[in-house]
Amino acid sequence: MKAKVTIVKDFTKGKVDDNLFSSFIEHLGRAVYTGIYEPGHETADEQGFRKDVIDLIKDLRVGLVRYPGGNFLSGYNWKDGIGPREMRPTRLDRAWHTIETNQIGIDEFVDWAKKAGTGVMAAVNMGTGTIQDAADMVEYCNYPSGTTWSDLRIKNGHKEPHKIKYWCVGNEMDGPWQICHLDAVDYGKKAREAMKLMKWTDESIKTIVCGSASSSMPTYPEWDRIVLEHTYDLADYISIHRYFENKCDDDDFLASFYDMEQFIKTSIATCDYVKALKRSKKEMYLSFDEWNIWYQSKSEPHPWMEAPRILEDHYSLLDALAFGGMAITLLNHADRVKVACLAQLVNVIAPVFTEPGKGSYKQAIYFPFRDVSVYGRGTVLMPIVKTATKETKAYGEVPVVIFSTIYNEENDEVTVFALNTSKTEDAETEIDLSSFGKSEMIYRTELSGSDLAAKNTLEKSENLKSVALTVKQSENDIYSVNLKAASWNVIRFSIKK
Repeated sequence: MKAKVTIVKDFTKGKVDDNLFSSFIEHLGRAVYTGIYEPGHETADEQGFRKDVIDLIKDLRVGLVRYPGGNFLSGYNWKDGIGPREMRPTRLDRAWHTIETNQIGIDEFVDWAKKAGTGVMAAVNMGTGTIQDAADMVEYCNYPSGTTWSDLRIKNGHKEPHKIKYWCVGNEMDGPWQICHLDAVDYGKKAREAMKLMKWTDESIKTIVCGSASSSMPTYPEWDRIVLEHTYDLADYISIHRYFENKCDDDDFLASFYDMEQFIKTSIATCDYVKALKRSKKEMYLSFDEWNIWYQSKSEPHPWMEAPRILEDHYSLLDALAFGGMAITLLNHADRVKVACLAQLVNVIAPVFTEPGKGSYKQAIYFPFRDVSVYGRGTVLMPIVKTATKETKAYGEVPVVIFSTIYNEENDEVTVFALNTSKTEDAETEIDLSSFGKSEMIYRTELSGSDLAAKNTLEKSENLKSVALTVKQSENDIYSVNLKAASWNVIRFSIKK
């Protein structure tokens, strides 16, 4: 099989926002307790945060971390998580059928985020929560001093305001599973009034309204249209969520990128329709603030307990390859997708996995996420691609090999991300960089293997990892590379001046 990628410097798509490489921590399962927070662990710092986890997350260069939910959000009172720990209430978390001790709240999470080198995307409760609750949380977090809420933050040990810029106005309110689920009209009205009060409290914040929880929702995309008609003038982003799993067809699973791309395109079209309807000059951007592989069919009921082992998917090489296709899709739509949150970050459907009292390790999906986060910054280009196609049951005809190409003007580097979804055929690939002038291949890695079911474990933490390959040079700036069957590839070039 052959493929050809012609990369033209002037064929630009858009600038990659650093927040495209964001993630998510919810009070769910072991994401917080024995995930990021485990007092008494041998690596725990003075606040009880696991430093081994912090080190792994620093390596991922995460832009923002969405917090505290998720489904947890719609029954959560943020005030339960502030003040002296011994005074905090223990609650039933009815969203996930667990016990919440509230030992971690917004103040501690902001402290953790600073240590992990990330920003915070806070979320306000649009289920059981009120508009006043939302505005009060913004005041507590962002107002300097001299008011009841800001002075309470200072009393609780944080003299300087948290200065949280990004705020989710609820979570998946289109979903009947959501606590206090609303229809699109009622949510649109509530979100509009909440954003008014939140922005009147701090006019510098950016707000994200709830779009559809999945492209499979029966209300999609009508929900998004109605919500935007109520909130377009005040919202800065609309969120969309999508998860994938292998339903016993590897080819369909590896083509999940195609479904994700259609979802993005439809959401953009919906935003642009409302823009035209309102005669607005404002561009609405997407926050794809939940995306990942999640084997929801494996979810099992559990008794009421603290930090149960739920949603702990253990990812294979095949999962990592499908994940890479999604990452490429997000990059290729960076002109409109400005925020994307890998859901989630630790233990719960996550790239980082821990064991209580023991170590931590990188799951298979860690490697493609790290690759795009580290090397996917710059301007997305629109290459001319020639590749074979294959027929899938779910999506029809799709390309076998997909690419994303990023030009980092600051470093004068071009990075090519490539996914070969064929399980049987290598792809002899030609990469044409002649429009840039003189170039040099400086880096090449590959994630592949003969066993697509292979996984990392605590005992075998390097069973899967990206490996460095020999770089090849070219006299005419046209490079020939072999992309192995079922492989994720990163190839970087230095542009000579």
